[in-house]
Amino acid sequence: MTELLVLAPLLCGLVGLLVPMRNRPVAAALGIAGAAASLIAVVALLARGTTGEQARTWVGFGDLSVTLTSLLDTRALLVALAVAVVALCVQVYSNGYLHGDERYGPYAAQISIFTAAMLTVVCSGDLILLLVGWEVMGACSYLLIAHDRTLPEAPRAAVKAFLVTRVGDVGFLLGIALLGVHAGSFQLTKVLAAVPTMGTGTVTAAALLLLAGVFGKSAQFPLHTWLPDAMAGPTPISALIHAATMVAAGVYVVARLYPVFEAAPTARIVLGASAAITLLLGALAATAADDLKRVLAWSTVSQLGYMMAALSVGAIDAALFHLLAHAAFKALLFLGAGSVIHAVGSNLMSRMGALRRPMPWTFWTMTIGLGSLAGLPPLVGFFSKEAVVGSLHEQPALWTVALVGVALTAWYATRAWLRVFFGRGSEHTAHAHESSWWLRGPLVLLAIPSAGLGVGVLLTTSGLIHLDVAVLLPLVLAVLGVLAAWWGWRRADQGDPARVLGGVGPFLASGLGLDAVQDALVVRPVRALARAVTAIDTAGVDGAVNGLGRATVSAGGEVVAWHRAPLPRALAAVLLGAVVVTVTAVMFG
Repeated sequence: MTELLVLAPLLCGLVGLLVPMRNRPVAAALGIAGAAASLIAVVALLARGTTGEQARTWVGFGDLSVTLTSLLDTRALLVALAVAVVALCVQVYSNGYLHGDERYGPYAAQISIFTAAMLTVVCSGDLILLLVGWEVMGACSYLLIAHDRTLPEAPRAAVKAFLVTRVGDVGFLLGIALLGVHAGSFQLTKVLAAVPTMGTGTVTAAALLLLAGVFGKSAQFPLHTWLPDAMAGPTPISALIHAATMVAAGVYVVARLYPVFEAAPTARIVLGASAAITLLLGALAATAADDLKRVLAWSTVSQLGYMMAALSVGAIDAALFHLLAHAAFKALLFLGAGSVIHAVGSNLMSRMGALRRPMPWTFWTMTIGLGSLAGLPPLVGFFSKEAVVGSLHEQPALWTVALVGVALTAWYATRAWLRVFFGRGSEHTAHAHESSWWLRGPLVLLAIPSAGLGVGVLLTTSGLIHLDVAVLLPLVLAVLGVLAAWWGWRRADQGDPARVLGGVGPFLASGLGLDAVQDALVVRPVRALARAVTAIDTAGVDGAVNGLGRATVSAGGEVVAWHRAPLPRALAAVLLGAVVVTVTAVMFG
């Protein structure tokens, strides 16, 4: 079953790449079948309580061997379940959302390979095998973000995502190499067992290098700028990347390798500081963005900050609980946003409004998703966010930032809800109608865990919630955030609540200008260096080689001219040469 979990989507994806591009039914069947097989496999493994390690040697490099190892525990299986459920929903949804797309075949196949890569990361018990899944995800994300070739911003966003994450991946590779060499093995259990025997400097260096890759994949400051731009990709891909793959990979890897970070306090301080900045930055940027998908993207950045903050203080279960809850409600929100965009023909909330009646299924399911994102009980987001905030009590700075984030999250979630579904419509919403069941079905399916997991938590605690300050304060802040957005909406005459932000709004919507900072400090200097190197190469290296070639040709031409000279001049040249040889012989003889 473990092999089926990864191989089913992988083989379906590889076969799908061979299917003719326009053979939509076969491509859709392969994509859905691969995700469904993975879901069946993980459910079977959970039902059997299958845990443990299975290993066999793959390849050896001197004293180091790379193994095909699976390492399963309850945490890994629950994350794999979330990946499989979201992947299946995305495959089904895409069949309706991309109706008429001539490149649907490779698109569905790439999703299957992307899913297999994430499942490889989740189930891997060997660092090299984990790295393979990690890198394949990066390649697939590039292809999927750039899928729509008609949008000029899609290729740019794909290149940006690839380059920014690659910066971190260099460190990730070096961190894995450092751990493997010092442990004498890349097998995860052996590496973690060897951590106490490694020097503090080695462990700290390895942890910081690993964090570079984690910051890239999970969009943590300062490597977060690629994620909002990745919205240029198809909406189902946004759901897949933001909910269950790619960005979740970094959080999961920190949890999986936590003994390394536990032995490196410096790395945990760096993780906590980055998490606090990311949490606050993402929430602030989401408060004023007009593009619905960018609001959700910045929200993902912020929620990932919550998860990393929990990991920085050792609250692994709280971080993974929020990861699973976020996978459910964020996939629901992105697919719901796709349903709205499909009906309205625009991503901009300023062109939406009054959609609750023509789109009731989308309205109610997105209401559940936005309520969960805002942290309102009894939805799952309330319990998962409370678990994270509660774990930060002993870190006053992190706890304060997390509480501010609670209020901001409730504000921008309510703002999106009001602007999309209430108020006055526009000419773009005049003919809006509910989407087909290809799109509605996944929304209903994802709404179940978004609401049901919260009810389940409530029932397992015998229906009792102890309303101490730790629980009550985040709840009060969430309610205040909701009321503030409502007040701003009414004050703007059912317009944008972000008007109360005044001139600060555009600055926040731009991500606090960090793209411009990155452009000034990184992009422009690198381009200038590239131009200088090109100039040196062209005028210097190439110039010297080309000049030598031209000189040789010129000298050859002169020799040819002398060979073709008339007899008197040729005879004179021969005599001159004889004189030179004679004089040289006399002088040095």
